[in-house]
Amino acid sequence: MPPNQFAFRHSIDVRFRDCDAMGHVNNAVFLTFLEQCRLMFWQTLTGTGSPGSGIILARVECDYRAPAYFRDVLEVRLNVGSIGRSSFALNHEIVNLATGKQLAEAKTILVAYDYSAGRSIPIPPETRTLLESVQSGGWAR
Repeated sequence: MPPNQFAFRHSIDVRFRDCDAMGHVNNAVFLTFLEQCRLMFWQTLTGTGSPGSGIILARVECDYRAPAYFRDVLEVRLNVGSIGRSSFALNHEIVNLATGKQLAEAKTILVAYDYSAGRSIPIPPETRTLLESVQSGGWAR
């Protein structure tokens, strides 16, 4: 996906603790970077760390393209993908800002969830409206 097609961007400085014994960012930390971006996206979009309803992460797919290292400055990019009845996809890429090189491409699937009932629910109308506005390009940061 071209960079201009991402509605949200979040910058991350790679810390020493993000790196493993091989000297590069551990693969699991890339998933934390996606989570940080997702939480900042909701914060910017709604003023809170969530879309206002229960949402759980159901699936993550991540294709690693190149390593990141201590002191790299990364940009995690996000856009809304498909929206279903109770789930939606967020598409991501992680880029090294100094080199412009794509380090990872990822997709997360999130599900609207009723914690008290312990089951998925239809995406609430207000959440769907927010997602659709981002998906259509009506919102970007």
